[in-house]
Amino acid sequence: MLETSARLLRLLSLLQTPRDWTGTELAERLAVSTRTVRNDVDRLRNLGYPVHGTRGAVGGYRLGAGAALPPLLLDDEEAVAVAIGLRTAAGGTVTGVEETSLRALAKLEQVLPARLRHRVDALRRYAEAVPRDDPGPRVDADTLSALAAACRDHERLRFDYRSHDGSESRREVEPYRLVTWGRRWYLVGFDVERNGWRTFRVDRLHPRTPAGPRFVPRDLPEEAVDQVRRGVSSAAWRYRARVVVHTPAERLAERINPAIGTVTAVDDTHCLLDTGADSVEALAVHLGLLGADFTVTEPPELVELVRALGDRYRRATEPPPTER
Repeated sequence: MLETSARLLRLLSLLQTPRDWTGTELAERLAVSTRTVRNDVDRLRNLGYPVHGTRGAVGGYRLGAGAALPPLLLDDEEAVAVAIGLRTAAGGTVTGVEETSLRALAKLEQVLPARLRHRVDALRRYAEAVPRDDPGPRVDADTLSALAAACRDHERLRFDYRSHDGSESRREVEPYRLVTWGRRWYLVGFDVERNGWRTFRVDRLHPRTPAGPRFVPRDLPEEAVDQVRRGVSSAAWRYRARVVVHTPAERLAERINPAIGTVTAVDDTHCLLDTGADSVEALAVHLGLLGADFTVTEPPELVELVRALGDRYRRATEPPPTER
C-alpha cells in the first residue's frame, strides 16, 4: 500500500506538468507496466482528479479541470511561494480576501514539513512591510470577479460611477482590462455614450445587474494604451504641474518612465513635461532629479517651494559668517 501511495503521488506530480504523457512514457518514469499506469490513473480519477485520456498513436494522459478542487501537490519552492502570497494577500486592498487567505494559510502551514515551515516562519518574523502614508481604498472581491468575468466574456457593463469631484453618473462600458496601480484598482474600457476609451477607479463604481449585451472587442490602439497609462498615473496624483524643461523631448523621454508624466516637444531644445505627485515636496524633488534646467509656472505653491529650495541650496554652499 505504501508503494502504491508513493507511486500515485509521483504519477500526480508528472501529470501536473502542462503536457500530454503517453502510457509508455509514464510507465518508464514509474518503472511499472502500462497496465499498472492505467490502474493508477483510474485510482486518481476515483479520488477526484480529472485525468483526461485520448487513444491512438499520439494519445496520452493530461490532468484537466474538474467540478471540485482536489488536493494539490506542491514542490518545496511552490509551497513557500503560495504561503508568502497568501500572507501578502491577507494585508492587501481587496475586501473579503483577508480572512479567506488566513484560513488557507493555516491549512497550508499545518501540513508543511518542518524545513519549509521554518523558512516561512522566518519570513513572517523577520520581514516587515513599512506602512504606506496613503493606505489606498478598499475594493470588493466580488466586484473584481464580476469585472474580470465581463472582460473575459465581452459583456457590456452598466455601473454607477462617482468621479473625483464627487459627481455621480451612470456609465455603459465595454470592459477590456483590470489594472492595478500601487494600491488602487482601475478598469480600462470603451465608454459607449462618450465614444472613447476611459479609465475608472474600481472603488468608485457600483455594477448594476444584469450585465449588458455581448460586444465584439475593439482593437485597443497604441495611443489609447498611452492615454490609459497617463490616466491611471494622473488619477493617483494629488498635485499636477506643467513644466518647461530645457532639453529635447527625446532626451527627456529616455530619462523618465512614461508613468511619471507625458513629454511634448516645444522646439528642438525645449519640451513640456506634464507630471504630478502626492505632495508638492515630492514634485520639487522629482524636478530637481531631471538632470536639466526647467521653468515652472504652476501651481503657485510649487513655484514658491522651488524658489525657497533654491535659496536654501544657495545658502548651503555659502561660507558661514565669521564671528566678530
